[in-house]
Amino acid sequence: MPTLLHHFITQAAKKYPTDNALIFKDQAINYQQLYEQLISISNAFIQLGINRSERIATYLPKRIETVVSMFSASAAGASFVPVNPILKADQVTYILNDCNVRLLITTSDRLKQLQTILGNCADLHTVIILDSPKQIHSDELSHIKLLQWQNIQSEHTSLPDIANIDTDIAAILYTSGSTGKPKGVVLSHYNMVAGAKSVAGYLKNTRHDRILAVLPFSFDYGLSQLTTAFSVGASVTLMDYLFPRDVIKAVSKYQITGLAAVPPLWIQLAQLQWPEETMQTLRYFTNSGGALPVEVLSSLRQALPDTSPYLMYGLTEAFRSTYVPPENLNSHQDSIGIAIPNAEVLVLREDGSECADNEPGELVHRGSLVSMGYWNAPEKTQQHFKPFTSPLTGKILPEYAVWSGDTVRRDKDGFLYFISRKDDMIKTSGYRVSPNEVEEVVYQSNLIKEAVALGIKHPVLGQAVVLVVIPGEKTFATKELLAYCKKNLPNFMHPAEIIVKNTLERNQNGKIDRKLLAQEFQTLFLNKDSQA
Repeated sequence: MPTLLHHFITQAAKKYPTDNALIFKDQAINYQQLYEQLISISNAFIQLGINRSERIATYLPKRIETVVSMFSASAAGASFVPVNPILKADQVTYILNDCNVRLLITTSDRLKQLQTILGNCADLHTVIILDSPKQIHSDELSHIKLLQWQNIQSEHTSLPDIANIDTDIAAILYTSGSTGKPKGVVLSHYNMVAGAKSVAGYLKNTRHDRILAVLPFSFDYGLSQLTTAFSVGASVTLMDYLFPRDVIKAVSKYQITGLAAVPPLWIQLAQLQWPEETMQTLRYFTNSGGALPVEVLSSLRQALPDTSPYLMYGLTEAFRSTYVPPENLNSHQDSIGIAIPNAEVLVLREDGSECADNEPGELVHRGSLVSMGYWNAPEKTQQHFKPFTSPLTGKILPEYAVWSGDTVRRDKDGFLYFISRKDDMIKTSGYRVSPNEVEEVVYQSNLIKEAVALGIKHPVLGQAVVLVVIPGEKTFATKELLAYCKKNLPNFMHPAEIIVKNTLERNQNGKIDRKLLAQEFQTLFLNKDSQA
């Protein structure tokens, strides 16, 4: 039985060596070929001086080498850090420094964007690029060994003999917190193997499934497409789409059986025509990263009458928490569901006691999917990961549960319903965005005196980022600030609207009253023809 993440590949290579594991455009590799690459690259990592538990980062779009790199890090006894490919240079550098990345795998174009600031990454000793160097100034990377992917292949015939166990760190996924910089959520092999088995179980995945991966691997929901597929020997088609219609074309071309997306993409897909062949092959689709509007779900079910919908809720700190079984969808389509297999999800009061039916409380997740906490952030870890006191016995159990920060209620049938967030996090396009992270960049523009970032309800994005500012100069122009934001923030953090005010509402303590401001603009997008 698999205990470490890369064991999924070794197991599938033994059982189904000639079955396709990965498809990228017109390139396909089977499980035996993937296993051979796993052997080659994991040994190469060790030859490059990577030691057990050190971090290897990928700053890449979805392609076969991206997948090989992550699972080879596991086989080398290291931990992988998938960096969202749409992040800007300062954000990438923060992540590399925060978890002391030793080896980075990227492309020459991306390295060019990073080269002037990689000198600040004292722990980084090697960069591997997938293509040929282009306009790379080696003097700016004097402390870093620069190699090409094609030149690091090793000739080993077996995986490295590393004494890792399932409670060792497999990956660190960065997600925004309610304040400040993003936090690295630490996932063990145990977390990821258990999560893959649980999700593959309720999705009824088999080796015959063909899953389309359109979400970034830095997103736990996107990474789950790989782990669930590999756990049963299914194949994964890798795709970075430009337009929603490209997703439907890929479903047809590759005869996809499973598709995962977030609400903004589903909203656009629901407006398009689904060809007959997609109805014949697509067995299920899943949603997470926010609530799917009822009318959108209805449109998708009409377009795909033989496809089973799975509505899911998760948090990176526990990988996945709840789902609505398709047979319960008609009666509970506005619910976030019940606990996934091998997890317990409770609704608790602040004192840790269990809420009654329909009483609001905080969603608390316990079980094998609860992550190891936040990297290098003990105070934040203590806020969200706490020893679990059983509501049944009152005894403290030898485990930690994660307090989600989400207020929910549970109905008499055990189904959960989302009510609100306890903090000011913005949930947009499936991403969690910290208002402080947006505001920090805005202040660096030197164009404003004060700024506050809000999450305002949006018909496509779930919430849109709205920036309310007090200008620093009389000649202030919103287009100049917007251009600065687009240059220095990834697209999911771009403000959909910039509102200029002379004063910002404050509470009795003199702090900006975010909730009052949000109420002022809560109907901002309701009557607009908004685009994702």
